[in-house]
Amino acid sequence: MKHNKKLTSLAQGLRKQMTKEEKQLWYQYLREYPVQFRRQVTCGQYILDFYCAKAKLAIELDGSQHYEPESAKEDTIRTQYLESLGIMVLRFPNNAIWDNLRGVCEQIDLSVNDRL
Repeated sequence: MKHNKKLTSLAQGLRKQMTKEEKQLWYQYLREYPVQFRRQVTCGQYILDFYCAKAKLAIELDGSQHYEPESAKEDTIRTQYLESLGIMVLRFPNNAIWDNLRGVCEQIDLSVNDRL
């Protein structure tokens, strides 16, 4: 993975200011997951919400702005870049964290196990 030192301080700030949805997923599931996930990891020109290096799996939580045409286009480019590095990207809308956390966690677990 291509670490970007220029984004390190921004990533550190984002770790301190996680969204409610990121906090929920982190503290209710990923923090204690048996395979290590990290928060706000730099990769090229991007910062990944959550990343599991062992499984090469990125998890992105998308707020409403991600569904605007320009943002959706940028997300597609981002996903293509990450996939070119062999990283699988799982995207979940923020409301899935509140409406179906169990389903989100099951999907993450399945994806990690498939990639290991």
